[in-house]
Amino acid sequence: MARRGAQFWVLGLVAMAALAGCASRGVVAERPVNEASEPYQLDSGDKLRVTVFGQADLSGDFAVDGGGNIAIPLIPPVQARGLTTNELQAAIADALGKTLLRNPNVSVQVMEFRPFFILGEVQKAGQYPFVNGMTVQSAVAIAGGFSYRADQDTVHVTRKQGDKLIEMDVDTGAPVRPGDTILVGERYF
Repeated sequence: MARRGAQFWVLGLVAMAALAGCASRGVVAERPVNEASEPYQLDSGDKLRVTVFGQADLSGDFAVDGGGNIAIPLIPPVQARGLTTNELQAAIADALGKTLLRNPNVSVQVMEFRPFFILGEVQKAGQYPFVNGMTVQSAVAIAGGFSYRADQDTVHVTRKQGDKLIEMDVDTGAPVRPGDTILVGERYF
């Protein structure tokens, strides 16, 4: 009789655990969407809209070239690499103020971010356009998904930050930044 009572007790615990597992729907993980709210730094491949108010001939869309500069008419190339949009606005206004205009009012907007790269165990490795709010998981989806050999838990990301390259292993929920190189490794078994 005691043995039968123990069996019912164990069976009851198993049933409660199963029910608890079924009832635990909802938030799986919670994390902030943005990394540390560091300002975006411009680099080669970014496409910018520069507006010089009252000067249509000086305004337009410009790409940051391989040397990190943008070429605006009538002034020397302006270094954009490593600057924020606010810092670039000030640099352009300074250059225009020295040569052409008195108190120029300049606005800079990023129209298109530089692409990100994804390599390794994905269906279509390559270069893809960056989309705001992108995570490693959405980057893998853009590349056609994981291959059957992919390590789907951790990926390797290489990121340029200032004049340094930072390499890190992250999970698939980690945010992607423009210019990142994502390497999806192969699982061991």
